Amino acid sequence: MTVTPDDDFAAAEYALGTLDPSERAVMAARRLREPDLDEAIRAWEARLAPLAEAAGPIEPPRDLLPAIEARIRSAAPEAPGNAAVASLRRSVMRWRAAAIAASIIAGVLAVGFIAREATRQAVPHEYVAVLQKDAASPAFAITVNLDTREFTVRPVAATAPPGKAYELWLIDPKIGAPRSLGVIAADSATRRANLTQYDRAVVEDATYAVTVEPPGGSPTGQPSGPPVFVGKLIPVGP
Repeated sequence: MTVTPDDDFAAAEYALGTLDPSERAVMAARRLREPDLDEAIRAWEARLAPLAEAAGPIEPPRDLLPAIEARIRSAAPEAPGNAAVASLRRSVMRWRAAAIAASIIAGVLAVGFIAREATRQAVPHEYVAVLQKDAASPAFAITVNLDTREFTVRPVAATAPPGKAYELWLIDPKIGAPRSLGVIAADSATRRANLTQYDRAVVEDATYAVTVEPPGGSPTGQPSGPPVFVGKLIPVGP
């Protein structure tokens, strides 16, 4: 669906029946020629239908009827009786519509709150990155659990040059110079928890890079040359 947030809100008001007559007429005309808007209105109608059905009867305030009668009595003497009755009916209908709309809106707010909380709980925890030289040359796969800051790196199709080793690095402007995450095992998965010292945002947004180093890793604590494989994390599950 490609409706704007304003149109989606208007679709909700259309489904609630809270638009004024002119606005409702405009929306009714637009939905005939805009399938996305029509779909948004139908979606809101489907969401609101159970709430409308669940709304129980609401007792009017005790002073409502006397107030309406007082307004009728204060009308001009020459006003016909049927006009007063019609006015009374309109007032009652407006009150009932307002009461139902208020109940539905309260329900929608409750549903929205629940949905928001569910969304918060669905923040992804598992991420993966494919470190590669280009799209056709995957070399390593990394999985990261952001809750435990634990990662696993597995060789995919990378073989270190003779007498050399591959070393993994964390690169992000917020931490300054590249930080070593250790030498990668040549023929098995390497699992470590040395991301615990970094904030979640750093672990999530950083670039992961691999350089060619002497066996045992860089002697200086910094990359000995440019990265040969790089990648970024993407979420893969809650």
